[in-house]
Amino acid sequence: MTQPWVPDILGEGFEQQTLELDGGAVATLVKYLGPDQHLGNGPQWPNAPDGVGLDADVLYVHGWSDYFFQRHLAEFWHRAGARFHALDLHNYGRSLRPGLVPGLVTNLADYDADIAAALEAIGRSGNQDRPLILLGHSTGGLTLSLWASRHPGVASALILNSPWLEFQATELGRRAIAPLVGLHAKLHPLTPLPPVDPGIYTRAVSAALDGEWDYNLEWRPDRGFPLTPAFLDAVFRGQATVAAGLGIDIPVLVLLSDKSYLQPKWSADALTADVALNVDAVAHRSLSLADTVTVSRLPNAFHDIFLSPEPIRKEAFERIGRWLPMALQPIPA
Repeated sequence: MTQPWVPDILGEGFEQQTLELDGGAVATLVKYLGPDQHLGNGPQWPNAPDGVGLDADVLYVHGWSDYFFQRHLAEFWHRAGARFHALDLHNYGRSLRPGLVPGLVTNLADYDADIAAALEAIGRSGNQDRPLILLGHSTGGLTLSLWASRHPGVASALILNSPWLEFQATELGRRAIAPLVGLHAKLHPLTPLPPVDPGIYTRAVSAALDGEWDYNLEWRPDRGFPLTPAFLDAVFRGQATVAAGLGIDIPVLVLLSDKSYLQPKWSADALTADVALNVDAVAHRSLSLADTVTVSRLPNAFHDIFLSPEPIRKEAFERIGRWLPMALQPIPA
């Protein structure tokens, strides 16, 4: 049953729709119409001819222990002329319901139903002349990469914001511990693993500390959701699939910080680095995604590129603006 669009918590111009999935689960789709409810009003798409905007659909998928709250990301795509939508996956953010385990998933392919429902709600249930641009952050970037590989010919471009394509301890570390994680996922799937997030990332981004962003702490806790064997096993299996090569049939842009800070204690260095990923390992693994991959490293960027300080965000948007028109050019027959 399709639910009606209703006002979203982000305020003016934002609406949300509950997407009912099999088994009683729900996902939530957020769309941005802009303050004037008119697409394409404002500055035109970078590098486009005068008066020409970007006539495309954009679907954003968040990372682990996260949800969509980045108003400025929606505003960027709206100014470009695109139809922006963001998806809170089942068991995350707006889609959390009492009694649910936050972030619970046993296979990243389980999100196929969420994505299919979102595309149908957007109006992309059949062939479309309008391009579809997929935009994923962290685990959402891994999820969308796997989805694009399984669904060739649907999307037109894939933009990955610090995607979790490889384990922080590199491929050798992942392969060493994956069997043990897989065994625990079968025997004790929901038993919390030792905490891995000491709150450094929250300190870097939260307006209550050293950052500039306000968000719902129940949907994005200070130290993240409890990490479970079921979730980590799903991620490891997804990363192994990427390592084997995905053969994605569309251009891919990977945005990454130029360095990592993976220490357990706070340092000012955390304000100029990705504190969640081994960015060098991810940059290398990105080359397994497709034949055409652009890896773009941004000095001093955060794990979420679009939560970095304003000059870095601006540079990231400019790089997207330079890359995307070329990525969307038709391939000569």
